[in-house]
Amino acid sequence: MAVTHTIGRRKTSVARVFLSEGKGAITVNKRDYKDYFTTDTMHYKVEQACKVTETTGQYDITVNVTGGGKNGQAEAIRLGISRALCEINPDFRTQLKPEGFLMRDPRMVERKKFGQKKARKKFQFSKR
Repeated sequence: MAVTHTIGRRKTSVARVFLSEGKGAITVNKRDYKDYFTTDTMHYKVEQACKVTETTGQYDITVNVTGGGKNGQAEAIRLGISRALCEINPDFRTQLKPEGFLMRDPRMVERKKFGQKKARKKFQFSKR
């Protein structure tokens, strides 16, 4: 089997996912994903797509992720893994789509506007 390459994004995080047949090792930025992500919640997010499709331990996953925070990176990885699994076996789509793993979350940080403190917050108004 050849290596499957997909991309997952969330906020400003971009994850490039490489999926190949193996023993189930997940590597993020040349480190084990349990070393890279410290909390159990993030470990769960990274593993979610494999658990839903019952493919845990069948594929080696290598990820290069940049930008954003750790939570956004974990969700970007989840999207990338989900897309890669669908590319390998289109039948997985029926399991992943209802869970929302194939949907790119479009919510981004609103830009700061000039003459304002933040995106929506204004400087304090002085009447006199």
